[in-house]
Amino acid sequence: MEVKLGELPNFTPKGIVGAFQRGYDQYYKYINVRKGSISGVNMVLAGYVLFSYCVSYKKLKHDH
Repeated sequence: MEVKLGELPNFTPKGIVGAFQRGYDQYYKYINVRKGSISGVNMVLAGYVLFSYCVSYKKLKHDH
């Protein structure tokens, strides 16, 4: 139950921007997508579809 202050997430605007920057850098480092190509747009679209499905899962399960 002991947590050091440095282990807590940084929810300041600077910390959030830094997290997005690290994610952006890792995306282009490991996925190696050329900027402006259609594959990058497809990946963002697939992420949006997956996110939307996860958000509406309870409603979809209830309707089934």
